[in-house]
Amino acid sequence: MIGVIVPAHNEAHAIGRCLASIAVAAAHPGLGREPVLVVVALDACSDATEAVCTQHGAVTVAVDAQCVGAARAAAASHVLAHGARWIASTDADTAVPQDWLWRQSLCGADAFCGVVEVEDWLDYPERVRTAFSAREIVQDGHRHIHGANLGMSAAAYLAVGGFPALRTGEDVALVEALAGNGARIAWLARPAVATSARRTARAPHGFSGFLRALEREVMGAGPPLLPVHVVAD
Repeated sequence: MIGVIVPAHNEAHAIGRCLASIAVAAAHPGLGREPVLVVVALDACSDATEAVCTQHGAVTVAVDAQCVGAARAAAASHVLAHGARWIASTDADTAVPQDWLWRQSLCGADAFCGVVEVEDWLDYPERVRTAFSAREIVQDGHRHIHGANLGMSAAAYLAVGGFPALRTGEDVALVEALAGNGARIAWLARPAVATSARRTARAPHGFSGFLRALEREVMGAGPPLLPVHVVAD
């Protein structure tokens, strides 16, 4: 079985599209009808996120941490308890492609790290889009880490203790732990996922915060960002 985990804090307006895309990916013929369990961790939700998840057939677990690391960990624990051999992670404001789970399952490694593409740049100026494209190098061997496009075997995940309870950077911390434990990591450009450029952040210093900081940098209103995170082989 494949487990898909999605953290959510008041995502009623966005998560339906995410779950619909996961359902398509779960039906990919290359998976040979392998069961896919989708679990959404409802982290201190006060809107209709749970109802939307129910409409799309997703299982929900409730946490009250306001911490994306704790939410991902709770969802991962649930899929592991139900026998998942592989855990795929994405975000509520992200849409995954049809071949997302199939290609992850064929990555030939203990973990998969993929890239993200921004589909709607809203009011961000062209200079920000150009700067992002220069940083988010879409080629195999990249060293980007995104919780929105991440996967790992259950064995590798359990060997390092899972997602740490961090409010931000839980994905980077997990991949660093995997690498440090000798896990084989596939840094692949495909499948990429489409994510949002929304300005309202759910996690401090997460992707939304990164884009706003990048905007300040290219507009000359903030310091240069640190280089892209690299995990040593």
